[in-house]
Amino acid sequence: MDPDFPPIHPKDVDNLIEKTLSIFDAELVVFERHLESIVEIMVPYKMSLTQKPFEEYEKWLINRKEEVAERILFAICTDWFSRSLDEIAPDTERWWIAIFMLNGLCQKPHGQSVYQGYHLLESIALASRPGAWHSTKESGPHEMSWDPNAKVPRYGIIVHERGLESALWLMERLEKSENNRRLLLIEWAALLLERQELVVPLGIGEKMLRAADDNFIEIPIRLTICLPRLVEADLETGLKLLEKLSNREEVNVQRGLADVLTRLFRRIEWKALPYLEKMLLSNDKTVLAAASSTVGDIRFLDEGLFGDKLSELSTHSEIIVRRNLVSHLRNYITIFPEDERGIFSTLWLDGDEVLAIRLRELLLRLDEVNTECFALIIKKIHSAKASSLQSLWEVLDVRRKDRTVQWKKYLDEGGKLPGPIYSDNL
Repeated sequence: MDPDFPPIHPKDVDNLIEKTLSIFDAELVVFERHLESIVEIMVPYKMSLTQKPFEEYEKWLINRKEEVAERILFAICTDWFSRSLDEIAPDTERWWIAIFMLNGLCQKPHGQSVYQGYHLLESIALASRPGAWHSTKESGPHEMSWDPNAKVPRYGIIVHERGLESALWLMERLEKSENNRRLLLIEWAALLLERQELVVPLGIGEKMLRAADDNFIEIPIRLTICLPRLVEADLETGLKLLEKLSNREEVNVQRGLADVLTRLFRRIEWKALPYLEKMLLSNDKTVLAAASSTVGDIRFLDEGLFGDKLSELSTHSEIIVRRNLVSHLRNYITIFPEDERGIFSTLWLDGDEVLAIRLRELLLRLDEVNTECFALIIKKIHSAKASSLQSLWEVLDVRRKDRTVQWKKYLDEGGKLPGPIYSDNL
């Protein structure tokens, strides 16, 4: 604000609309400048090679007039914010019409409303002109001007008190509006989580917690994607949001949580385990598939629990779960080379063709690099059902027929244990 020229608050909406239209009409040159730049961005280059490029431009733009109009209005709105947030000579008239116009433009949860809208919201909260860099990069030895002894002061992001009030007002308008605008607010929140300094002042966590109960299903689905970043920024609020979302019965929400479960394990570790257990009880195959693919993260918490969970799931009723376990068996056999739980033999004798193909590739690799482990596994399978190894021998015959002979002698006649072909790790 300029102390010599304090802002005059608008008296009513009609007066504000009249001022907006008047300034818009008066700045015809600005409109034309933005139109030209948008034409260069949007119109494909190949149209300039036609015999009548301007006629082709016109047809192409008319078919997309709504998108063109939106881009022009956002560009003009950005200009108004630049003038109103000028530190030397702020234009208070343009401030009112700019934030008024931005509120009206933000109608869709995609496109300009998301990215340009977020950019302007951030500028409002920081009371900084759009396009200003809000942080200073670290210099390094790759730069000509680098001085290893210099200490550059880093000021970081500083939230402006009145700017914060305006940003909260705009976000409140979206929160109390219709479905698409509420979803747009969540898109902004996802971007704001990248700005740690703005998360608490703008109450991002509280807004996301309220949105978790929204009846518009797209909103809680989007919240599941934002959840890991919220946990990083605000652990307590993130755990509350996780609990709320996990209690929602909609399948799409549970699928979203299953998709981010690996990222949650890396952030909250043991606290994520109950949610994995809950997902493994789901009736939805997609949730089961995503959850079973996350079982491997348990090994970072407790290797014994990891082995026990694989053993438990090796007899799961859903085939998708049993198939997904194969991707964890490399880690399992590295930790438990003797396979005391008999997971390999259980899965091999399952009878599912896809599962057998995946296991066969892993066993063939074991034959190459770790024959002792391979011997232990095929011994268990051989003693349980010798004929089930026929599919393994057929493929091994094609690759190395002499190895098949050696292994059959080892199993049937007590021959010498074949040595590994390679010394690489599994």
